[in-house]
Amino acid sequence: MNSNPLAKIAIVILNWNGQELLEKFIPTIIKYSSLATIYVADNSSTDNSISIIKNKFPDIKIIINDENYGYAKGYNIALKSIEEPYYCLLNSDIEVTEEWLEPILDTFENNNEISIIQPKILDYKHRNKFEYAGAAGGFIDKYGFPYCRGRIFDTIETDSGQYNDSKPIFWASGACFFIRKDVYWKLNGFDETFFAHQEEIDLCWRAFNKNYKVQYCGNSTVYHIGGATLKYGSPQKTYLNFRNSLLMLYKNLPKKVLFSTIFARLCLDGIAGVRMLLSGQPTHCFAIIRAHFAFYKRLLISKPERLTKQHADYYRNTSIINQYFIKKRKNFDDLI
Repeated sequence: MNSNPLAKIAIVILNWNGQELLEKFIPTIIKYSSLATIYVADNSSTDNSISIIKNKFPDIKIIINDENYGYAKGYNIALKSIEEPYYCLLNSDIEVTEEWLEPILDTFENNNEISIIQPKILDYKHRNKFEYAGAAGGFIDKYGFPYCRGRIFDTIETDSGQYNDSKPIFWASGACFFIRKDVYWKLNGFDETFFAHQEEIDLCWRAFNKNYKVQYCGNSTVYHIGGATLKYGSPQKTYLNFRNSLLMLYKNLPKKVLFSTIFARLCLDGIAGVRMLLSGQPTHCFAIIRAHFAFYKRLLISKPERLTKQHADYYRNTSIINQYFIKKRKNFDDLI
């Protein structure tokens, strides 16, 4: 089953009080993952997650963290004890499909330049639609706003086979994130100060600045519920996304455009905050304000570490906001 001594892939599911999701999705993961060893890394759950795994899925290996460290630090701690050469960081609300691992493993084994891979991510509840968190691979614009092949802001494309390809991308979704073990640790893993949200984009940006390649693999498919651990409409998610995006920009932008790009981003965030306030979402507006003050505090107390060299060609579109809201280009293939 999953206790394959020859397995090269470690599927690592980070769990926090997700017993219902584990019971729902682990049977399919076991069924379709003979190429992998399966781990559950538990972030100090207070439900019956551990006992359920031990009783119902005894072949799954368990790693127990002593508190809830969030996504970034939770994975950093758990992965230290795993020996397989390829990590698959898998959300607990993912349904995998038959032969989902074969094309991923083939890509790693046949192209040493590719270090990070994302499969096609579709919506579990609307199975012909791409899923918000990753879709068919991610990009960012000049100001750090993320978007995907198959998803720009709240516009979700229908999957009609348009992304059944294998293409370089800028970032891979943390919902189903494959990475070579040696590359993960050469990059020092996720930035633990992020706690959750956008840490995978930051990691991929650091990989890009180190000349590691990120790839989308369209002949591997998973289905994601999305928002199962933190709702998309949560002010806390807004706070984390805005704060972490600013931290990511500071860490990874080329020095010559660092100030001008972050200043422009601050202005855009201000517009977003006013828009949320006028649309009756004051808690989200306040979350953006908190995010900015947290960013300024971080710069004053302990500046995030910057690499010695950053590449300037990290974006393919200057402003996805302009493309989407002004020019009304809603689908990825419409972008110029």
